[in-house]
Formats: sequence, structure tokens, C-alpha cells
Amino acid sequence: MFKSNLFNDHTSISKEIENSLKNKSWDSILCELPYGTFIVGGFIRDIILGRTKEKPDIDLVVPMDPLIIAEQLLEKFTGKLVVLDKKRNIVRIIFEEIILDIAEQRGESLLNDLSYRDFTINSIAFSLDSSKIIDPFDGINDLKEGLIKTQAFKNLLDDPLRILRCFRFISELEFTVEKVLLEFIIVNKNKLKSVSGERIQYELKKIYNGQNSLSTILLINQIAIFDWIQSYQNISSNCLKSYSLSNFDFESNEHKALFYLIETLDQSSIKQFKFSKSDNHNSDLLRKWRNKLIFKSIDEFDEIERFDLHKDLENILPSFIIYLPSEFHSDWIKRWKNKEDSLFHPKSLISGDIIKEHIDIDEGPLLGKLMRHLSIEFAYKRLNNFDEAIYNAKQWFKQNAPKCD
Repeated sequence: MFKSNLFNDHTSISKEIENSLKNKSWDSILCELPYGTFIVGGFIRDIILGRTKEKPDIDLVVPMDPLIIAEQLLEKFTGKLVVLDKKRNIVRIIFEEIILDIAEQRGESLLNDLSYRDFTINSIAFSLDSSKIIDPFDGINDLKEGLIKTQAFKNLLDDPLRILRCFRFISELEFTVEKVLLEFIIVNKNKLKSVSGERIQYELKKIYNGQNSLSTILLINQIAIFDWIQSYQNISSNCLKSYSLSNFDFESNEHKALFYLIETLDQSSIKQFKFSKSDNHNSDLLRKWRNKLIFKSIDEFDEIERFDLHKDLENILPSFIIYLPSEFHSDWIKRWKNKEDSLFHPKSLISGDIIKEHIDIDEGPLLGKLMRHLSIEFAYKRLNNFDEAIYNAKQWFKQNAPKCD
């Protein structure tokens, strides 16, 4: 996975980065950047690790006002300008094939700027002028060792979101965190309370989708990183370890993220961290049905419970299937993928309007109960066609319609 031949050879790394910038449709954009511009952070890290993207996101440090540079670039090239941080003067330009995040150099030199960055693996720079790598904090060696370290603990306190971002790199890169750094995080985790919910949510979603997400979630729960906002009484790492995740293939990142969401946060925290209405709704439903499994096995669910489960979780069922014994996984996924499966995708053979054409029934709760009855009958294949549904509806209505004296 990693380009290990690069690790101890700065010349090879410099050449690899230079080659990654040449003969691209966007290299003319970089040529317009002022003297004294450096590439920093993730783009360099990902080249060394062999994780380059088709549409790269490049962080730049420049010697002058980034907004002026952005305006000059947009006079020559078509793109969209976004001010990311007005206070710290950081802007983003989104071009068709590249994204540039431009920040003004902090301090009197590049070394000062790199010393303020979060982790050593992100404190590596590349000079566009000399085409040479700059690695004052031995970040390349930490990449080689798969280790997350910081050159200054105070850098994490300058922006406490970096405490959580550490776990993003554990999840995405499958790295380990230096022991003293983890101890510092445990002591200072409550500093996250000063960070906006939206920013915390963004990092959590990155963590949930990483290759090493399970181990990262276990670590996050082990140190109770959010105990300043929630109790960990109902969040059990031992329970999470028992799920058969190693052989479970989530249908999408959304299903995987939803599973991890309720294993990381309680419902109140999900709201406070500004997750979407859909995330709030789906996590509430998933938690409800997960909790039912605490008191009875899936085999003990009656017909109505199974129907309600599939109706509630129809679109997110893979997030729930992981809670079932592994012998259920394959069959449930297969049935869920089959859109014609009448139990896993509950529906009615006939609409309310059609029913009203055949039965003297008004809009209201009684019609709703009749529709639900027909859906259940169809789900369990006790109805097969339109005529059977109409006949069954008439019989049900005779038994359940209000009697007049």
C-alpha cells in the first residue's frame, strides 16, 4: 500500500511530488502562484503513502494575502472562491480538476508556520520554487512508522478539533497514536466542548468511513471522548467487539456510518452535533430496534413486530442486520436487495382511493388501519392479487366498522 522506497530518500520524494504536479491540466494554475509558495500537509502525505486522488486537494502556504492571490487566479482561470476562515485568512478555490486551499504563512518563516501545525505527518512542505521537500519535524519517518505525533501539544489546544482529527487519521490511515499524545488527549478531551457541532460532525463522518473505523470507534469509546456531553453507560465497547464486522460487507458508507453513529453518540449528542434531520430520524429508529434485541432474539419477534421493523428500517436495514447473529446476514441482505420481497419492502396491493371505490369508508383512522392490515397480509403472502385484496378488505370492514344501533 505504501511507497516504502520513498521514505528515507528526500530526493526521491521531491521527484515524486514534482512528477505529480507536471503535465496536468492544472499545472498552469500552480505556475501563476507567487515566489515563496509551499505545498503543505495532506497532498504531500498522500503522495508518500501512495494515496493520490484523481481530483487533488492541495494546501498552500503563501507569502502574501491569499484573497489577492485568489482574485488574480480567478482573472485567468474559471473557478469558485470560498472564504474558509475569515479570521485566519484562509480561502479555497474550486477548479474543475483541482481544489486549492490557500493560507498566509504564519510567523516569520516557513519553519514557524510548520511548527504551528497539528501533527508531524502534516508538517511536511514542498517548495514550488526549488522543488525540494522540507521536513523539520521528521514527519516522513512517522509516516514510515505509521505513528501520529505532534511537535507541540499546545497546537491541539489552539484548535481543539485537532484532538478529534487525530482519530480521523487513525481511522483513515490505520496509524497508531503516540502514547504521550493519547494521554494528553485523555486529559484535555473536554476542550472539544468549545468546538462547533458542525465541525465535530464533519470529523466523525470521516472517522466512520475510514478503513480502520471499528478499532478507532473502540478507542474513542474506551477513552470516553465525549463524556463532557453524554454518559457512556449504554455505550459498551465489549458489545461492539462482539459484532461480526470482519466478515460483514456494508452496502454503502451511509449504512456503515449510521451503525457507528449510534455506537458512538446518544440521541441528545447527535442533535447537539448538528447531524441532519435524516441522520437524527434514522439513528432514532435504528436505536429503537437495536434495543429491542436486548430483550428478545429476532426469532422471537412476532409477525407484527417483523412487519413494523421492515417498515421502519426499509431504507437502512443493513445498518440493523449487523446486530443479528451472523447466520442471518447473508439471507437478510439477499432479501433486502430483492425489491419484490413483500416483507422486506412492505407495500399495499391497492391504494386508499381504490378501497373507497369498493367500500363505503371515509378518510381517517379506520381506513389507515385497513391499509395497514392489507399490507401485513400481503407481506406474509396471504394476499396475491387485486381481487383477493378487495375481498379481504370487505371482510375486514364488516368485522371492524362501527356498528349502528
